Amino acid sequence: MQSQNYSYPLNPSWSTAEMETVIAMLRAVEDAYEVGINRAELLKRYRAFKQIVNSKAEEKQIGRDFERNSGYVLYQVVKAAQDSDAKKIKMAGDR
Repeated sequence: MQSQNYSYPLNPSWSTAEMETVIAMLRAVEDAYEVGINRAELLKRYRAFKQIVNSKAEEKQIGRDFERNSGYVLYQVVKAAQDSDAKKIKMAGDR
C-alpha cells in the first residue's frame, strides 16, 4: 500500500464505530486500486457504509471529497463490484 498524505472525509457527528466503518470502506476503495480486494468483502463493507451514510447526496459528497484527496473514485469501485461476477476487484490505473 502506498503511504497516504491525505485525510478521510469524516462527519464529526459520527460515533467512533461509525467512523471506523466509513474508513474501512474507503480503505477498501484504496485496496481496489492498489492491490485488489475480494468482491464479497468490498460489498459487505459497502452495505455497512450505507447503514451510516444512507443518503445518496452524502455518499456523493464523501466520494467527491475522497477522490479530491486521494485520486480514488468510490463510485467506480462500487459500480465495478456490483456489475462484476469476479471474485476480486482490481481497478485499472493508479492515481
